[in-house]
Amino acid sequence: MLHAKVVDIKKEKIKISNAEKFIASNTYGASVYFVGTVRDINNNKNVIAMTYDTHDKMVVKSFEDIYKNSITKFKFDKQAVFIEHIKGKILLGETSILIAVACKHRNQAYELSRFFIEEIKKKTPIWKKEHYENEDSEWLEGNPIQNK
Repeated sequence: MLHAKVVDIKKEKIKISNAEKFIASNTYGASVYFVGTVRDINNNKNVIAMTYDTHDKMVVKSFEDIYKNSITKFKFDKQAVFIEHIKGKILLGETSILIAVACKHRNQAYELSRFFIEEIKKKTPIWKKEHYENEDSEWLEGNPIQNK
């Protein structure tokens, strides 16, 4: 079971309550939530905001592919995965990504959550622009997309 979405900050915010509702079930014995936020310093620069740009359909497709790969890789009995990533400009401490997973056992939930964030970093086309205290900004160099 998968929920995958790009959230346009101009229209809405990522809400953990939506993830809680999606993965809630007596089938699962463990849930793990990963919440990524904008941090204040990167590469010795004072960050005040971050802009995320995406090709929404490609991002959702990437999330779906990662989900399919997780089923093949882990072969867990049951799993629920909720992924939302922000699009647009957000400030320090605001949520950029939410990954919520539910599985039968805690070790499965931890492993699955970690798998998703690492695979998203490697395989999903999301561009980041940092905004700094001195009013400068720059697009960050990303990692080459891995198709495997």
